[in-house]
Amino acid sequence: MPRFAQLVIGPAGSGKSTYCSTMLQHLGSMNRSAQVVNLDPAAEHFDYPVMADIRELIQVDDVMEDPSLRFGPNGGLVFCMEYFANNFDWLGESLGHVEDDYILFDCPGQIELYTHLPVMKQLVEQLQQWEFRVCGVFLVDSQFMVETFKFISGVMAALSAMVVLEIPQINIMTKMDLLSPKAKKEIEKYLDPDMYSMMEDTSDNIRSKKFKKLTKAICGLIDDYSMVRFMPFDRTDEEGMNMVLQSIDFSIQYGEDLEFKEPKEVDDDSADLNYDEIFQGKGDT
Repeated sequence: MPRFAQLVIGPAGSGKSTYCSTMLQHLGSMNRSAQVVNLDPAAEHFDYPVMADIRELIQVDDVMEDPSLRFGPNGGLVFCMEYFANNFDWLGESLGHVEDDYILFDCPGQIELYTHLPVMKQLVEQLQQWEFRVCGVFLVDSQFMVETFKFISGVMAALSAMVVLEIPQINIMTKMDLLSPKAKKEIEKYLDPDMYSMMEDTSDNIRSKKFKKLTKAICGLIDDYSMVRFMPFDRTDEEGMNMVLQSIDFSIQYGEDLEFKEPKEVDDDSADLNYDEIFQGKGDT
């Protein structure tokens, strides 16, 4: 049987660890078994139990303290991830092989890992060899996306990750619960955006003709091919979390191999329905 994975990615501070913790609790409330793997060698704190922790293999602090390497924080993190890519056996041993596994991978916030470095692509290919169906979950902070140009920047980062990883990807705006009512209403237009209208609204602010032409071309590409859409994620909204989870499960075909369950028996009183009224009601809609 296949195994299933969410690769939780996105810029630093976008809420990846909070998403993993919240989604883990949500899955538990649905009586679904899930595990989390921490792949951030610079992580300091997370409030969920881990199946495996990359810091047992290598840590950024140890790399930065090595006098022969002399890496800073960014270089140290990239070195850690490249070392991890050369030691996937450690991850394989940590994961074991349990059928119908559902695992969330909490990844680092180094954006170049998802844009031009090969490490995450190599991870995806390795997971696929281990019979995982992988979905990328790209997070962006909704508080960052309240302006058109910042939104376009976030869209391009999400699109870049889609191109590099070549897996199904669900794009999510996090921290919706932290927005004011006014900001929530304002951000609705970015969830399913009309890029041409947004471009017209901001065209007066663009002085450079070349930049204006480039921005218009980018907006047209995104709008014409419906390449990037975002879903809201509010950790206080169970229904909203269900919609996000259903989209992810659908993209990796989770549940298709589950055994069919017989429907529960219904009492005679509750089964005594007026089917004429039901079908008539359907015909009215």
